[in-house]
Amino acid sequence: MAKMASHTLMAKVEADRLRAGLPGVATRGSAGARAITGFEHMTLPHSDATVTQLPEAQARAKAAASPLSFARKGTFEVRLARTPREIDAAQSLRYRVFYEEMSAQADAQTRASKRDVDRFDEFCDHLLVFDHALAKGAEGDDLPLDAVVGCYRLLRQDVAERHGGFYTASEYDIAPLLARVNKDLRFLELGRSCVLAPYRNKPTVELLWHGIAQYVALHNLDVMFGCASFEGTDPAKLKLPLSYLYHYHLTPSEWHVRALPDRYVEMNLMAKEDIDQREAWRMLPPMIKGYLRAGCYIGDGAVVDQQFGTTDVLILFPVTQIAERYLTKFGSSKPA
Repeated sequence: MAKMASHTLMAKVEADRLRAGLPGVATRGSAGARAITGFEHMTLPHSDATVTQLPEAQARAKAAASPLSFARKGTFEVRLARTPREIDAAQSLRYRVFYEEMSAQADAQTRASKRDVDRFDEFCDHLLVFDHALAKGAEGDDLPLDAVVGCYRLLRQDVAERHGGFYTASEYDIAPLLARVNKDLRFLELGRSCVLAPYRNKPTVELLWHGIAQYVALHNLDVMFGCASFEGTDPAKLKLPLSYLYHYHLTPSEWHVRALPDRYVEMNLMAKEDIDQREAWRMLPPMIKGYLRAGCYIGDGAVVDQQFGTTDVLILFPVTQIAERYLTKFGSSKPA
């Protein structure tokens, strides 16, 4: 069913772009689409997600009216959501990816609304990739929902502190990380990332990265973090990649962060000398590979999410540790 829905959606996107006189969306085939899926759900939905009217998000979006278009390339643009309709489009996209294509289990209200919504949406910023060929010039309340083809949810520390904390705190003990020597640093949580199947390609992903880099510079942020997932809930079957992450990419002591005691799953399942690094790398989801290339650390302990069929790890990016080639490519150098 998910494959059929994905193929039907891809055909519709192609037809809409061709009618607009634009080339079809380049894809990497079914294997590529499946492979990139690991990139898309940094943070999976809460099981008790309910639909709300997002009053604060609406007011903030109207007041801020995001002054920036972070980047445009052809018919594509990456920027923050400016209107409630654009946030609704992101929630619709997340539902299509998380619930219809992947294995998240929706309750009755979520199925009826066909939206992935939780309490964090109200006060987060929503980074969106638009395909203006699908928007056909429409904006505001007339924006077609399918014009949003990629998204991230961004939660700054100062905002989280006013609204009950970070989503990641439901899986990892991040309080010591925020309170110790890093108390003067500004943190950003990345979450709810997904890309529509026909757009799972390098240009779309790079636009999202470019938007994040510009957002980090705009708010003078110091550290990014969030959860990334492996498919599957049996850590024994993931012992090679988990052990590789533990032995080669674990956070140093000054950045130590650990899974909550009641959710902690050991990652050190193999001796370092027994690890085939090439094979371990092959088994990593594309999302985690991308983060490692950029210079991220991995937290101590995995977390199994039975409801969503995933094994999660924590990723941590001190901005000063991001590989120089990424800073140059995406323009993420922080202002002095």
